[in-house]
Amino acid sequence: MAGVFDRLVGQEDVEADLTAAAVAARTGVDSSAMTHSWLFTGPPGSGRSIAALCFAAALQCTTEGVPGCGQCQACSTTMAGTHGDVRRVVPEGLSISTKEMRDIVSIASRRPSTGLWQVVVVEDADRLTEGAGNVLLKVVEEPPARTVFLLCAPSVDPQDISVTLRSRCRHVSLVTPTVPAIAQVLQTRDKLDAETAEWAASISGGHVGRARRLATDEDARARRKRALALASAAARPNQAYLAAEELVKAAEDEAKEMSASRDEAETEELRTALGAGGTGKGAAGALRGSAGVLKDLEKRQKSRATRTGRDSLDRALMDLVGLYRDALARSYGSTATATHPDMAEQVERMAQAVSPEALLKSIEAILECRESLAVNAKPKFAIYAMVATLGDVLR
Repeated sequence: MAGVFDRLVGQEDVEADLTAAAVAARTGVDSSAMTHSWLFTGPPGSGRSIAALCFAAALQCTTEGVPGCGQCQACSTTMAGTHGDVRRVVPEGLSISTKEMRDIVSIASRRPSTGLWQVVVVEDADRLTEGAGNVLLKVVEEPPARTVFLLCAPSVDPQDISVTLRSRCRHVSLVTPTVPAIAQVLQTRDKLDAETAEWAASISGGHVGRARRLATDEDARARRKRALALASAAARPNQAYLAAEELVKAAEDEAKEMSASRDEAETEELRTALGAGGTGKGAAGALRGSAGVLKDLEKRQKSRATRTGRDSLDRALMDLVGLYRDALARSYGSTATATHPDMAEQVERMAQAVSPEALLKSIEAILECRESLAVNAKPKFAIYAMVATLGDVLR
């Protein structure tokens, strides 16, 4: 019988540790195995958020035997996001605000209503503002008896999580899944043929979700192709900025496409709640007086779209930097696993035509562009500046 931890890919040690902790939480036999605050770290695609959610399900599991059965109502509702005592903090904008964290902490401080624990899963804890981090730190230092906080961040670097907050958490480190492990998942769960699964896994950078999208979504493949095309376009001024503009527009279009239906549904739901379509005397007045509420929703939706667009651009930049990394490795005769094994011919040409010093400067330019986007630089200007640098280096 499949358990919740079967959703993890290539994380056997993590599964064993979390299962032991869930057993300790249930039995109270080994108090050292369980704590009230956890920090899950790992590279993108390693499954840190999935691991945290699986652990939450195991803590709530009501089936006898090993916690995390995946079949009981507690496990099912936790994994579906509908359990009354499991709350997921997923930043839809560029950060997690102090107000949002205060509201979550207030609810989490209550006793569980239906489950065994109050569990708070904070995805992308690296997006906590300083104020939000301080609110969380206070409750983590003095946690309620039946509350568990599960934080997810890329690493334990102070830029991702504060040193003080990290010191109050037990650390769970996930690793990058191997290509064979990802390919196996795509074949067994997604019913993909072996060749497609192997190809997608090999170019996913160890990201299971990315591998699935590349294997099944033609638009995702087109976006990757467009990003990699910047490497050759950068050397030709008449093409470089057009390619850069197309890359930015593609990210914006992706954000709009992903947000459109959700935004419409949210807006309609809120308007209905505020009295839109009502026939009573106060209905029209209530809707007129709710302009501020609707404006706040529009602001959140805009912030969410901005983040989606930035994330899309960041994926494109990581694809591009991987191509230059492959060329640099090839120029030195390295046998390291390629980031883009299906681009071997282009990588060979780049390694032959461009010096290692120029390739390294190109990588630095792309990483500087990522940093600029992280501090809210205008995407078009940041990408243009990067393309200009790449062109100067390559010429």
